[in-house]
Amino acid sequence: MIDFSPLVQQLASTPLKEWSRGIQQQFDDLYTISHGDLPRWTAAVEALPALTPTSRELTSEFRLDGSCNDAERKQLHTALQGLIPWRKGPFHLFDLHVDTEWRSDWKWDRVSPHLDLRGKRILDVGCGNGYYMWRMLGAGAKTVVGVDPNWLFFCQFQAMRRFFDAPPVWHLPFTLEDLPAKLEGFDTVFSMGVLYHRKSPIDHLLALKDCLVNGGELVLETLVIEGDCNQVLVPEDRYAKMRNVWFLPSVAALELWLRRAGFIDVHCVDVSHTSIDEQRSTDWMKYHSLEEFLDPEDPRKTVEGLPAPMRAVIVARKP
Repeated sequence: MIDFSPLVQQLASTPLKEWSRGIQQQFDDLYTISHGDLPRWTAAVEALPALTPTSRELTSEFRLDGSCNDAERKQLHTALQGLIPWRKGPFHLFDLHVDTEWRSDWKWDRVSPHLDLRGKRILDVGCGNGYYMWRMLGAGAKTVVGVDPNWLFFCQFQAMRRFFDAPPVWHLPFTLEDLPAKLEGFDTVFSMGVLYHRKSPIDHLLALKDCLVNGGELVLETLVIEGDCNQVLVPEDRYAKMRNVWFLPSVAALELWLRRAGFIDVHCVDVSHTSIDEQRSTDWMKYHSLEEFLDPEDPRKTVEGLPAPMRAVIVARKP
């Protein structure tokens, strides 16, 4: 069981004080009805060797180095393999390379130059296994809280956290809807790879805004298409074999949505096409990946004949 009292202490003098007091009970209640594979994933975390890093690098990559003999490295490998599939990363631990499906470090390198996270209190919505949260800590964040209801991702995060000494980084297996309305306690809120899964994108933007303090910053990353402010793609059924994709706006339309949701200083800082080098199958994620989701005759299209994945990063501010 996870003890969230240190997080409560970290938030004791912040606008999040009252909410933080209920986190432990909220977590405990969810834990009792969690995923059926949670005991197996928890056992994998518990099977990790007791290694102590002599150096931790989070600024340029996620890398932990230190003494680790062959038997310990084999134990480390076996335990982390018990948490497959690994989607976001990569992670370098004691000369073991966890080669994840996504080269999330590439995305972070596109996003991070446009941000100043020093001393910030951050919420990462849809945080996955927490890769970006560790990079936020490396960028100087004061406290990072991530929410994602996937229990495998929660366990992957806990696996990495075992090699740190009480870091101010927390994964909550919650949804955004599990947070109180009008929370208004975070300096920066990230939503990366979430918006297109929402049936009501404007409601998602409003909920993100409600998590921010006045003057706080939103970092939004999502799938987009080419076009003007009136262009929005609504897939008939699947998009790149994903069922739960609802809206792919143009950058101009997305910026308009943000302004309509009440954000100011809205600007796009990056647009990039996702390549099969950035998202692919590996020994740590052996299922189909982007290459199988694209038209084999025309990689500019998905297998459904829709525009291939293109992603934009928008930064905006709450007044």
